[in-house]
Order: sequence, then C-alpha cells, then structure tokens
Amino acid sequence: MQKKTIKWGILGPGNIAHKFVSDLATVEDAELFAVASRSKIKAEEFAATHKIAHSYGSYEAMLKNEELDVVYIATPHVFHYEHTLLCLKHSKAVLCEKPFAMNLEQVKEMISVAKEKNVFLMEALWTYFLPHYKYLLKIVKEETFGKIKEFKADFGFAAQYLPKKRLYNKSLGGGSLLDIGIYPVFAALSLLGRPDEIDASALLCETGVDETCDIKFNYKEGAVAHLSSAINKNLPTTAVIKFEKAVVTLVTRFYAPTEILIQTEEQEERKTFDVKTIGYSFEAEHVQEMLKQRKMESDIMTFDMSLLLIETLDNIRKKINLEYN
Repeated sequence: MQKKTIKWGILGPGNIAHKFVSDLATVEDAELFAVASRSKIKAEEFAATHKIAHSYGSYEAMLKNEELDVVYIATPHVFHYEHTLLCLKHSKAVLCEKPFAMNLEQVKEMISVAKEKNVFLMEALWTYFLPHYKYLLKIVKEETFGKIKEFKADFGFAAQYLPKKRLYNKSLGGGSLLDIGIYPVFAALSLLGRPDEIDASALLCETGVDETCDIKFNYKEGAVAHLSSAINKNLPTTAVIKFEKAVVTLVTRFYAPTEILIQTEEQEERKTFDVKTIGYSFEAEHVQEMLKQRKMESDIMTFDMSLLLIETLDNIRKKINLEYN
C-alpha cells in the first residue's frame, strides 16, 4: 500500500469503538473515514460525534466503498467470526477486537481466508503494543532478573447483573473469561509460553456464563501462573512477576498504560511511561506500519499467538464446563 493516508472504517459503534477512534485521531496518516452499524441512526450519531464523513446502516454498504483500507471490528464476541469473514470477502484489511472469535475452529478459518485472499488480519490485543508491556517483554527475554518463577494476574470489576446485556448474556458470548480473563491468560502466554498443564474452576451464574474464573498454569521447568477474572466483584487488576532476582509489578489496570514497580534486595524502582492516549493508538500505528509494508500478518500479534490464545481459552472452557452454542 503506497498511499500515505490509511482510511479506517469502524464496524460496530459501541463503547470500545468510541475509545479506539478518539485515539485514532492522534495517529499520523490515519483517516477516520467511515462507520457502519445495523442501525443507521447509531451510525449517524457516531459519525457526528467523531466527525466521520461516511456513515452506513449496513456493514455491506460500507465494505463496498473502494476507498476504505482497513476495518476495526468492535461488535460483540459472537459476531467477530462472521464480521471478519465479511470484511475479508470484500478484501478489506481487518483489526478485530479480542477475543478473535468464539473457538479455535473459527479462528483457523478466519486466518485461512485471510491467507487465501492475501489480506491483512490481526487480533486487537492492544496490551502487546503498550510501552510498559514492551519493556516487560524485553526484561523477560534478556533475563535481566533471571527466569520467571511465578506469575499472578487478575482482572475483575463488579458489574450490574443484567441477564440480557452482553456481559451476562450467553448468546452474546458473555462471562468473565472471554471478556476480561483473556488479559491474564494472554499475559501468561506471552511471558511463559504454552503451559504444560491447565487447571481451572469457575462460578457459573443463572444465565450459564462464568461470573468468576480461577486458572492455574503449570510449566515443566517449574514456573507457575495463577490467573483470575470476575464480573461480580472488584479485583486489584495487577500483574506480579516473581523473577529469580526481583519482583516486578504492573500496577493496577496492568493491561492498559500503567507504571511498573521493580523490587530487588538492594532497591525499589518505579518506572513510568509517557503515554498521552488511552493506549489504542499503539496497535493502530502498528497496523498502519504493517499495511505500508504490505504485510499480511503482524510480526508482534502473530497468527500463532492468536491460535495459541484461543486454543488455551477453549481448554479452560472445557475445564469449567462452559459451552457456547
């Protein structure tokens, strides 16, 4: 793609889409070009709020616009598979919100179609691109403080119990694991790799989704990961990594731009990172760089990582007897 400006389309103008586009406005060479919703009124309202030139009352209508380069999919989990395939069918590059889809088979097909169509596709795991997390990955890779012995991460908030709304609605892919538990799981996988053994338990509510989920990853070399998620209570939402020579803590909201606390026997250091956006700008910049390089796959959030992530989530769901239709 030689042209300088990347024209973005938003598929599904929900809450996360508002955050994403507010950050996209800060990204060089990005043009917020179009938005589509099943409701023409919602699309028009979103377009007016964010000064978007084109709004559509159907996804197909937006995808037929030949000027459109890339689509950010921000619909509920259960629609990611369908909407990604729709975009790929129209040869539009895709940044799809996490989780990529509902199960491994869907993700495999999405990747297969992207390869067949020769179109860029990436799961929007924004944490991977944030400065503090890149710093963490660097000290892990370089073994600055030795190897990881233990990893603990959680993510929880007290949501109102509304059975028909997305969080508690099984038909919309509700529950803590796929919505927020994905962050601790992703973190463990990105830091320690595929676990050799998985244990998990959950509290399933009346609608059949998990209100809480507790997970343990065991690794043959001795490392262990303890992961938790909840939509019925507040949790610290921190990540604590115990290395051989230090304890490193990603302070609250570890998955978003935050600070890192490094504690060794000799000293305590707090590292800050100068982030002026919500944090979605970093993944958007990466997508644009990939498009300009004519890449079909991210060299950071790779297909292999998305496959490992969804396979692990599938395995956890089997352990807690959580099935989606």
